[in-house]
Amino acid sequence: MPTKRKAIHDFFQPTKKCSRSPVNQDAPQDCQAEGPLKGKETVQIKKTPVPGLLLYIDFVNHAEEEETLAFLDDPKQCTWRTDLSRRTMHFGGTYCLMPQKTSNPTATKPVVLQAPSMPQKLQWLIQRMVDSDIYDNEQRPQYCIVNEYTGDLGISAHTENFKFGEPVAGLSLSSPCHIRFHELMRPCDGSVRSGKAAKAQKTRRVVDVELPARSLLVMNGPSRWSWQHEIVRSAKGRGPGWKRISLTFRYKP
Repeated sequence: MPTKRKAIHDFFQPTKKCSRSPVNQDAPQDCQAEGPLKGKETVQIKKTPVPGLLLYIDFVNHAEEEETLAFLDDPKQCTWRTDLSRRTMHFGGTYCLMPQKTSNPTATKPVVLQAPSMPQKLQWLIQRMVDSDIYDNEQRPQYCIVNEYTGDLGISAHTENFKFGEPVAGLSLSSPCHIRFHELMRPCDGSVRSGKAAKAQKTRRVVDVELPARSLLVMNGPSRWSWQHEIVRSAKGRGPGWKRISLTFRYKP
């Protein structure tokens, strides 16, 4: 099993290739890998124009999708935070609860809260990522952030905090969605809240990637460190009742 890269200096190492089954050299945009824990089904792994970015099609099935959504919406097991324009949920580490907007922005400050640990109900999904050689067993993700996008909601262009290693893996549930990638002049760890993400120097190269429902997006190498990603704030093409739930898994060395 190849050693997983943990830090930004490893960005210069070769990107991991699909190796669970022979790759059709006549079709370089796709490769087939046997789907772990899914019987005789296969998981299609698609390469993208963004270096190091892979898309695992149907990483979970319909029943697993429904079970996961039911778990996240069960108030006895999970709690959504509603201080942002979109609903979010955290597992592992801490997070900042943002104060309500007032005429005096200095009157209140964000409150740092401890998030619950990674729930047992998501361990099967982590194990599947380990079995798929996405994560090493010794480097299982300890952190997950869940985002709910409805209507015209989105999230500004950013990279995942550099205190986390690679890969970063994002599972998309419910409705399909496009994610936009912006190539940077150099790696930038600036956050959206600080305003540094918006100031990151870009090459103007932009790539849109379609995320089908139940797909898993895996960011390694350049896609992890030197490309920002965003969900564009727009209702275009979404239609009535559109909703996407994303679960982003991160590992901290």
